[in-house]
Amino acid sequence: MSQDNGSIKVERNQRQAAREQLITSMLQGRTFEEASKESDAPLKRAMAYRLLRAVRTQGEIALQDGRHGHPVKLRGAARTFLEEYCRQAPSTPSSAIQALLQERFGLSMSVSQINRVRAALGVSNCRGNQEQEKKRE
Repeated sequence: MSQDNGSIKVERNQRQAAREQLITSMLQGRTFEEASKESDAPLKRAMAYRLLRAVRTQGEIALQDGRHGHPVKLRGAARTFLEEYCRQAPSTPSSAIQALLQERFGLSMSVSQINRVRAALGVSNCRGNQEQEKKRE
């Protein structure tokens, strides 16, 4: 049974709202058991207390649900930039490209995902890695 993107977003938003309600209740002094009775958040006790600690130290940003399971898809201008940049300077480390993508596009990508995109585009940094391995020997 497949779901469309709209229903997935609604479920994600509902889970997010339930988590926020649970943490807000705990911030008001209720125990996890009391707060979980009022909320539909599918959180285990340990995760709820971890999230509570993160909210206390980082603020509301800790409640934002991060991406898990699927890498960021690189599209449009950012993908074009990466391809052109790597064709001009193929030995550039992916960590430097990672910083450029963050700076220019506000896009946070892992180095491994950048490496996968580079390989798919045929602009990987394999030659540079081989030279580094020779230097290490």
